[in-house]
Amino acid sequence: MNFVLAAVVMAGAWAAPAAVARTAAGPPPAVHASPGKPPFSYEDCIKATKKRGESARYGKWHCDQLVKKGWVRRPVR
Repeated sequence: MNFVLAAVVMAGAWAAPAAVARTAAGPPPAVHASPGKPPFSYEDCIKATKKRGESARYGKWHCDQLVKKGWVRRPVR
């Protein structure tokens, strides 16, 4: 019985540092655009996604998400 108790205590001691590591702080808060005018145009966003090697479909989705967040101006269509 003492052996089982010792094994449980040791397992808890080994798991504690791992549990602390998983609860690390999140990423730093993002700096948002001023409420009046987003900083980037949609066309610049599409160009940047192509430069990063994203596919056209994924780049469009990515820029659409940034429009929803307010970091990119809506496209002029």
